[in-house]
Amino acid sequence: MSEFDLIVIGGGSGGLAAGQRAAEHGARVAVVESHRLGGTCVNVGCVPKKVMWYAADLAEGLRDAAGYGFALSVGGHDWSQLKEKRDAYILRLNDIYATNLAKRGVTLVRGRAGLLDRRTVAVADTRLTAPHIIIATGGQPVLPDIPGSELGITSDGFFELPERPRRVAVVGSGYIAVELAGIFAALGSETSLVLRTGAALKQFDAMLGESALKILGEEGVRIDAHAVPEKLAREAQGLRLAVRDGRQLGPFDCVVWAVGRASAVSGLGLRSAGVGCNADGFITTDKYQVTSTAGIYAIGDVTGRAQLTPVAIAAGRRLSDRLFGGKADRHLDYHNIPTVVFGHPPIGTVGLTERAAREDYGDDNVTVFKSSFVPMYHQLTSRKPRCDMKLVTVGPEKRVVGIHVIGPGADEMMQGFAVAVRMGATKADLDDTVAIHPTCAEELVTLR
Repeated sequence: MSEFDLIVIGGGSGGLAAGQRAAEHGARVAVVESHRLGGTCVNVGCVPKKVMWYAADLAEGLRDAAGYGFALSVGGHDWSQLKEKRDAYILRLNDIYATNLAKRGVTLVRGRAGLLDRRTVAVADTRLTAPHIIIATGGQPVLPDIPGSELGITSDGFFELPERPRRVAVVGSGYIAVELAGIFAALGSETSLVLRTGAALKQFDAMLGESALKILGEEGVRIDAHAVPEKLAREAQGLRLAVRDGRQLGPFDCVVWAVGRASAVSGLGLRSAGVGCNADGFITTDKYQVTSTAGIYAIGDVTGRAQLTPVAIAAGRRLSDRLFGGKADRHLDYHNIPTVVFGHPPIGTVGLTERAAREDYGDDNVTVFKSSFVPMYHQLTSRKPRCDMKLVTVGPEKRVVGIHVIGPGADEMMQGFAVAVRMGATKADLDDTVAIHPTCAEELVTLR
């Protein structure tokens, strides 16, 4: 029996952050991981996705170059070469994470963990014990419960594709579906985005979803709306997707399911430790990340709350500060978390949607400021995607409670504006800030 102060189950972003912060406070820490270090984000999420986004962004830039006087001859895109370089980069990151654990004296235990009770974790024949256990096993993509769903792939499978499919359907309406559809289309695939309803990005402000679909359509993505999948079958010409209203979509060379994610808790032995989950299978916690069992905590995607890498990291570090750093009330505030969708163009958002603000504060107390324009960059290009912005304010002082942007630079500008929202900035505060010209961001401090 090996004894520790803290056992972290899961070597993803949240688990690594929690374990290393605890070690910095002097705790004896073990991290248990059965796969590659870094979790979803590093291996099949944010990092390799951003690499593919950069490639797609370059492809769009090459098409725009003629508008700036360049006569380019592009010989095509080598997907397999990009995959090879991307995968090598990810392996280097895996090694860096292992090195960082060793530097901080964190014990890395390889294998699948199972809870035996509230203090004991089994990894094969090894027994680990600690007064504090953090579950940070993350989430995993799901397949729809329809015949033939196994013929498609998930976002995990996207990163395994050895070549770019010529004809592809992305099924889903969330940020993963929008991101992958944009990447495929920019790199040259005939792309369809299949929606169960007529809307995308339904958890975001309505303006963002509407603008994203419009721009995707302008970029050549076919939008198949109100298409509820019923069956996927392989035919001589390729994959054919049957939908509820009788339409037959395809044929496709590849179908990507981006229809949701579930918590990765199978085989953890939650019941043995008395750890409860909600109706959707995510581990329930209080604001301090404590589960239904004292001494056992959960952070990150396994809780189903704000499933973002920086959220998992922030929650893990705050938890370790509280447990081992003497900060008794340290916890993560889940309000006003900035989010970026790496579409083409990117989408940045923080705070309340217009609809949520009206529900919370009443129509009479909400003032909305909007802007829509073709960015300066696209004044010279053949493509003319618009940049759309919305500022949601409440009360007579017009306190800013939501900022929503789709357009060039939305990803980078949102970090700074998120600080302003979190600090309670008002519309007057933004108005009194001198604009940086010429930028898209300046529009947010000059709205009328």
